[in-house]
Amino acid sequence: MASSSRNNKKYDVFVSFRGEDTRDNFTSHLYSALCRQNIQTFIDDQLNRGDEISESLANAIEASAISVIVFSEGYASSRWCLDELVKILECKKDYVQIVIPVFYRVDPSDVRNQTGSFGDSFSKLEEKLKENTEKLRSWRNALKEAASLSGFHSLNIRRESDLTNEVVNHILKRLDEVFQPRDNKNQLVGVESTVEEIESLLGVESKGVYASGIWGIGGIGKTTIARAIFDKISGDFEGSCFLENVREESQRPGGLACLRQKLLSNLLKDKSAMPYIDLNFRRLSRMKVLIVFDDVTCFSQLESLMGSLDWLTPVSRIILTTRNKQVLRNWGVSKIYEMEALEYHHALELFSRHAFKQNHPDVVYKELSSKVMKYAQGVPLALKVLGCFLYKREKELWESAIDKLQRILHPSILEVLKISYDGLDDKEKNIFLDVLVSFKVSM
Repeated sequence: MASSSRNNKKYDVFVSFRGEDTRDNFTSHLYSALCRQNIQTFIDDQLNRGDEISESLANAIEASAISVIVFSEGYASSRWCLDELVKILECKKDYVQIVIPVFYRVDPSDVRNQTGSFGDSFSKLEEKLKENTEKLRSWRNALKEAASLSGFHSLNIRRESDLTNEVVNHILKRLDEVFQPRDNKNQLVGVESTVEEIESLLGVESKGVYASGIWGIGGIGKTTIARAIFDKISGDFEGSCFLENVREESQRPGGLACLRQKLLSNLLKDKSAMPYIDLNFRRLSRMKVLIVFDDVTCFSQLESLMGSLDWLTPVSRIILTTRNKQVLRNWGVSKIYEMEALEYHHALELFSRHAFKQNHPDVVYKELSSKVMKYAQGVPLALKVLGCFLYKREKELWESAIDKLQRILHPSILEVLKISYDGLDDKEKNIFLDVLVSFKVSM
C-alpha cells in the first residue's frame, strides 16, 4: 500500500518548522533552493495558528513523499509543530514516508531527551498542559523517535549555505528513489556491470575533465545506459543536463541553437540564459557539471554546442553516445566503452518482460522464444519491439510472425539499421552489408 502510493503524491516535500525561529533564515533559504530545483514543496507560513493543526495541513503531510523537520530551539514550544511531528511520524509508519530531521542550532540529544534550551521550551508548554498526560507522552515519544533518525546537524556544517545545499542534494537523491520510473526495470536488464565500468571510466572521484564515450550500433542500449548513469550520479553535481537525440534535433531548423539554449539553461538553472553570451560559459567554468550528449553523429555538433573542454572545471564530467567512433576520436575522447549485445539469459529476460510481462517465457512459447532470440541477436531494441509485437498473440500468430521475420526485417529494427548504416563511411558500409547478408543467410 505504502510504496505503491508514492508516485501519486501531490507534494515532493513538506517542511515542518517553528516560524519565529527559522522563517527568515534557514527555512526561507531551504524553500528557495527547493523551488529552484523544481521540487514541489509545501510550506505553511501562516502567522496566526489555532491550537490544532487543520485538516488541510494534515492532508498536505499525507500527500508528501518526504517530510523535513527543522528542529530549532523554540520548536517544542509550539503544540502546532509537535502535532505536525506526530502526524509526520504516523505517515512514516503508514505510508513509508521519508523523514529527514535538520537540527538547526540545537543538539540532537537535547531534542531526543528534551534537555538544554530545547527542553526548556518544551517544559513551558508542558506546564500549560500538565493534565493532558496522553498528549504530552505522544509528543515526547515523537521527539525521541525523530531525533534518532539520520539527519543534518547545523553545528557540524557551519555555513548555512552549505547546510542548505547538502539537505537539498540529499532530498534529490531520495526523490530519485521514490519516483524511479517503473519502466526502468524493464529496460535495465543485465547492465549493472556496464554501468559500473562506465562510471569507472568517468573517474567520478578523481579530478580532471573526464569525457567518456559509449559507442555501438543503433538499438544496442547506449541511451538507456547513459540515462541510468546520469540518474545515478547527477545529484553529485552542481549542474547537469541530458541532451537527448542530438542527431535528430540538430537536423531541425535552428536545432543546434535550441540544444545550446537547453544546455545552458539546465546547467545554470536559468531559463533566460542566452546561448551566445560568454558570461554564461564563464559562470559554468566555476561549476561542477555533468553533461550527456546523446546520439552525436559528427564533430561539428559538439563544436556548436560547447566549443572545447577548456572551460570545464577539473571535477566536471561528460558522456557521449554515438554510432560513429571517429566522432569520439576527433574530440580527443580516449575512454571509450563499446556496447555489446546482451548475453542469452539476459536477452531472454528482457524479451519476456515485454512479451509475457514476467521474467521468463511461458512454457508453451519457450521454443518459439528461442527462435526470436536467434533473430534479435541480443539487441535490446529488437527484443523490446518484438516482445511488444508478440504480446498476447496466439501461438499460430507467433509462428507466422517468426517465419516472416526470417524473410524481412521488422520496420522498427530496419529503421535502426538504416540510421546505423547512414553514419558509416564507404568502407564501413561494405563491411556492414557483408555482415548483414551473412546474418540473413544464417537465419
